[in-house]
Amino acid sequence: MAQLKVTLVKSLIGSKKDQIATAQALGLFKISDSSIQPENEQTKGKVAKIIHLIEVSKA
Repeated sequence: MAQLKVTLVKSLIGSKKDQIATAQALGLFKISDSSIQPENEQTKGKVAKIIHLIEVSKA
């Protein structure tokens, strides 16, 4: 199964509570935190919700 590397590149300060919760669900708490996530529909939905705060690449 394919993997995605998700990296937080912008601060969560000033973001909506649901966007902060989504970032934390992906394992992103501070700027430059990265996590490897499976490439499935659930992850793609989370990524779409906070795409303006993160950087996504293939792992």
